[in-house]
Amino acid sequence: MRAEGMASKSKDKIIGMNRGTGMMGRGNHQMCRGSRRSERGKPLHTPLPASAMVTSATGVLALLDEDEPALQVHALQALNGVVDQFWAEISDYVAKIETLYEDTKFPESSRQLAALVASKVYYHLGAFDEALNFALGAGPLFDVSGGGEYVDTVISRAIDTYIALRSGEAEVDPRLGKIVEQMFARCIDDGEFKQAAGIALDARRYDVIQHVFELTKDAGLLRYVLEAATDVVDKIEERNKVLRLLSSLFASPALPTPDYFSITQCHVQLNDPALASSLLIELVRQAAASPGSIAAAAAPLAALKEKLGDVSGRQDPALVAYQIAFDLVDTATQEFLGKVAEGLPKEGAAEGEAIQTDEKKEDGADAIFDRIRDILTGEVSIRLNLEFLHRNNKADPLILKNTKEALEARSSMYHSAVTFANAFMHAGTTSDAWLRDNLEWLGKANNWSKFTATAALGVIHKGNLPQGLTLLGPYLPRGAANSSQYSEGGSLYALGLIHANHGGDVLDFLKDQLKTPGTTEIVQHGAALGLGIAGIATGNEEIYDELRNVLFTDSAIAGEAAGYAMGLVMLGTGSDKALDEMLQYAHETQHEKIIRGLAVGIAFLMYAKEEGADKVIASLLKETDPILRYGGIHTIALAYAGTGNNKAIRQLLHVAVSDVNDDVRRASVTALGFILFRNPSQVPRIVQLLSESYNPHVRYGAAIALGIACAGTALEEAVELLEPMTKDPVDFVRQGAFVSLALILIQANETAQPKVASVREKYVKVLSDKHEDPMAKFGAALAQGLIDAGGRNVTVSLQSKSGSTNLSAVVGMALFTQFWYWFPLAHAVSLAFTPTALIGLNKDLKIPQLEFISNAKPSQFAYVPPLKPPTKETVEKVATAVLSTTARANARTKQKEKEKAAAEGMETDDKPEEKKAEKAAEDEAMQTDEKDGAAKEGADADKAGFKKRAPEPSSERLPNLSRVTPAQVSYISFPADSRYVPVRALVQSSATSGAPASGVATPSTRSTGHKRRPTLSSVFSSTPRVGGGGGILMLVDRRPGEPEEFIELKAGIHATPAPAGGAAAAAAEPEEPELGPPEPFEYPFDRPSS
Repeated sequence: MRAEGMASKSKDKIIGMNRGTGMMGRGNHQMCRGSRRSERGKPLHTPLPASAMVTSATGVLALLDEDEPALQVHALQALNGVVDQFWAEISDYVAKIETLYEDTKFPESSRQLAALVASKVYYHLGAFDEALNFALGAGPLFDVSGGGEYVDTVISRAIDTYIALRSGEAEVDPRLGKIVEQMFARCIDDGEFKQAAGIALDARRYDVIQHVFELTKDAGLLRYVLEAATDVVDKIEERNKVLRLLSSLFASPALPTPDYFSITQCHVQLNDPALASSLLIELVRQAAASPGSIAAAAAPLAALKEKLGDVSGRQDPALVAYQIAFDLVDTATQEFLGKVAEGLPKEGAAEGEAIQTDEKKEDGADAIFDRIRDILTGEVSIRLNLEFLHRNNKADPLILKNTKEALEARSSMYHSAVTFANAFMHAGTTSDAWLRDNLEWLGKANNWSKFTATAALGVIHKGNLPQGLTLLGPYLPRGAANSSQYSEGGSLYALGLIHANHGGDVLDFLKDQLKTPGTTEIVQHGAALGLGIAGIATGNEEIYDELRNVLFTDSAIAGEAAGYAMGLVMLGTGSDKALDEMLQYAHETQHEKIIRGLAVGIAFLMYAKEEGADKVIASLLKETDPILRYGGIHTIALAYAGTGNNKAIRQLLHVAVSDVNDDVRRASVTALGFILFRNPSQVPRIVQLLSESYNPHVRYGAAIALGIACAGTALEEAVELLEPMTKDPVDFVRQGAFVSLALILIQANETAQPKVASVREKYVKVLSDKHEDPMAKFGAALAQGLIDAGGRNVTVSLQSKSGSTNLSAVVGMALFTQFWYWFPLAHAVSLAFTPTALIGLNKDLKIPQLEFISNAKPSQFAYVPPLKPPTKETVEKVATAVLSTTARANARTKQKEKEKAAAEGMETDDKPEEKKAEKAAEDEAMQTDEKDGAAKEGADADKAGFKKRAPEPSSERLPNLSRVTPAQVSYISFPADSRYVPVRALVQSSATSGAPASGVATPSTRSTGHKRRPTLSSVFSSTPRVGGGGGILMLVDRRPGEPEEFIELKAGIHATPAPAGGAAAAAAEPEEPELGPPEPFEYPFDRPSS
């Protein structure tokens, strides 16, 4: 299941110390100095003399029946020394020992001794609770600093009991509290501060966390607690207490400089935009107060300067504010970002607050606030990522060509499959060149295939916000008599995908299209899906009301989309009004499509509510309608997404084996992937048995759960579990296995995961096999698009770079799983695509020319090489091979004939042709021998290892706007002479790195050891880090007086309405890729199919 908790982790390490390992946590620390080491069986008190070779404890036990207290005390002392050896005999007298402990007339010290002996007996009997109870009664005789399995086990049970009592808010035995306090003191004395903080976090002893920090003044310890809080603290109220404490400690004067980036994470998890606004205002105030001095507002950085050289700008308040704004865009909702922006002073207000100085306006607070507002809209990040994807597009058109030729376009299922593959491969690249080259194939789309193909434009141009309406202009509803309602509905869906989670002004446009009189249900379907995706988590009541009006028309097609969209718009609000209306209509309508849309929509309402959603979950799981129970399962998945909650996991596993409906069972297994995505290494163990279930729906759910939880990790255990499933006898199980393998192996090459090549070959084989089932082929086509998504420059990650839950990705993946019922929803997986870029910006938010170092061999993180086009083979005449032995035999035969003729006296003159033939035969024999010898020598040389190859460099330099995969981030450093250095670390927690970085490393601590996602400590898992690469980094210019060179943005700048006649546009398209995006064109959907 999920991690058992920080305390259990800590206890295991404490036990390891007591056994003499002397190792805890990431550091290799010595155990308590002066602590006593004893092995099992070695008494803690004075043993019997060695001369007395005791073979039985019967004689000593007989003394317990004496009336003289002195004899009984002597017996207890003797038994304490041999209890580990004769506990079986002593157990028959344990009742008598308990009686002595309870006898108030017995001396107190002797009663404690009796309790200690009874505790040890119960320990050996396996009754650990009783062993703990009597250990508490032993008082000072039970020494927590002592060693041995007995002490370790009792301490472990004591910590478990203490945590359970504290969690249940029950009264704690003071004696138990004293033992735990002794353990805290012991950890602190040994310098094992993380272990003390871990136990304190589980036991809700936040005062201990603060005390440990005051002793260490270590921000790394606070980050450790911050990462662990999400996994360990189940209740939101308690987690918020931890976050508020950490927020104050990160700003503590005890630190050399406040950790603003960790403080921002706390604010996001607290869902308190007012705190984030206050932090930004304070930073801008500092920056405006001393604009000429970059580091004037920062605390002394002597230690950092000594390590990294000239870092005078490392803590420039303005750069820190910009970086925080970019980090907020990565992690927060639209509603949160909007409230943060509203909390900033309006233009000109800064002067009234005495923030503005006498400097020019571009150096003052207003200019900084303007830039922050621009960043908070999300448009700056989207534009930069769009440029990265456009410039670095490595999608292989030959894969699409082969897939298109292998699948019959007349089948709408196959046509949609190729459409999805193309959309995923070119997601966010703005490149529709392949579509232009295949207009005839596109013309074969009809009805819902046409809807899907038009919506694919939204995936391809995702993030091209300024040109979205222009690009889709030819397909948007315009009231023409010959227009296709499927193209119009698909274009509205595409518009929502382009503006996913950044609706802005387009929300009003989509809302108007939704309520336009005479709008068909297909157009309403597209408009509702677009509204939901563009307006994720906005909480806009007006949009919700319009969607509800569409729902009440009781149209199955429009109502289904309205159900999804209502939940998306009100995502995570838990609105009682919305919940009651949606649940009531789900009971009233007879359309299964509407019920399903509302069931999943209710799950969206409860996003991240955790225990706040328990009542809704219980209500839905009791429903007789399996579709509503299906919604209850999704409510568990989204309410507890990323928490690893044990209760939620147990509930899902119970439903997976007990529900009578296959859809519900499949969904319950799939939901495990959402719960456990922070610790994916646990998922293969949990679903291993489920993947072998007799029920194919359960097997499919296991496959998809692996894909969701292990996405982007290339996890070996997950791949090994999925490989047999690609040969499953049921077609849709194979489909799920193909899709999940693509999610797991995205951006992986053969160096990182040797099975990548065989998986890709498997896709090709399935698609080209005429006897393969259509559903399996559909899955293989989707997988080809996913494994190369975004031009091979994006990963799939359900958490952000900072380790918090990626809201858009979770929502997108939840919608993607609904393609089981409705293919167009597969496009929603693009919401989970995270560009793996490293983009550096200067103080003016421009992209300077720079280079950074990847301290790993280039092949380790290289792109997968493109397919080689087939070459035309020319048939050449090959000379008949003649063996050397045959040539020699022919030569000898002719020689004998000559000698025979001479002996007979015949004057035979050899003809010139014969001489030439003989000479050629001899030469050929010699050449053959020489070739054989050379080949043999070459083989010997290869075997001996003498073949020389150019050694691969151990590092490489990469320019700005380069791909940096999540696993590659820990290898990145900046050159010692670099003009630019980042204002914050690429990652906050360390990961396994390659060779030590040369030059100026990023501020993160580079250490070796464990690879881990940025959630719980790296101590506890070997799962590779995932989260989206380096991202956008603000850079400090260490030579501000020198001229700068910048990279110009070209993607998405120009777009014109589609020209008449798509074929002409396609013919004019050059073969080489252009610097800018290709012009839009109109799909020839109305062209008669050939």
